[in-house]
Amino acid sequence: MEKVYPMRINKYLSSQDYCSRREADGLITAGLVKINGRVAVLGDKVSEHDKVEVSQSVKDRTSRLKYYAYHKPAEIVTHMSEDGQSDIKEISPIKDDSVFPVGRLDKSSRGLIILTNDGRVTGKLLPPGMNREKEYAVRVDKNINGFFLNKLSFGMDLGDFITKPCQARQTGADEFIIILTEGKKHQIRRMCDALGFVVKDLQRIRIMNIGLKNLKPNQYREIKGKELETFLSALDL
Repeated sequence: MEKVYPMRINKYLSSQDYCSRREADGLITAGLVKINGRVAVLGDKVSEHDKVEVSQSVKDRTSRLKYYAYHKPAEIVTHMSEDGQSDIKEISPIKDDSVFPVGRLDKSSRGLIILTNDGRVTGKLLPPGMNREKEYAVRVDKNINGFFLNKLSFGMDLGDFITKPCQARQTGADEFIIILTEGKKHQIRRMCDALGFVVKDLQRIRIMNIGLKNLKPNQYREIKGKELETFLSALDL
């Protein structure tokens, strides 16, 4: 379900899967939550651009935090579906009910999704303006050329928004890699469509320093060690 802003701070923390609303009220009352550097109070509301922070003193559950890289198959929805479609939690071999997908990947797309029980990651990875790199391998319905890549790279007016400049390079006659620092709904498909191309296959292969590597559809691996340290450090966690 799409989030509606402004949103009460306790509902926001709950929507980020950080804690329940009741637990959030306790953290707020204790002065452990800040909005844009100001200590939050019960009833405060946040917009999608606000910076919400939870004090380090409540992060004693760190040892229980888990992080997984998962290869979402095509035709699987990311979050719980209301119309009976299969979702990640339903088919994933990860036997940990505490973890949840961070962000989304279109139903018809495949590739990397991070699953975790660390609600802080959502607030650090997804908000606009964070400029977190996400890399995709794309195949379209006909051969591409330099003009196509340049149009992708320098930003495009899609009517309701203008895309940020990005990196795009050709890897085959009808294939290319694109690296975005934003994540509008159906963005790559819309960019290609605006140039007269149809996306035939779209696979996310990297989120920041976390790569899909050799994971096959519906396979996963735990993110740990130096890879995890680099990821959390880049998120300032």
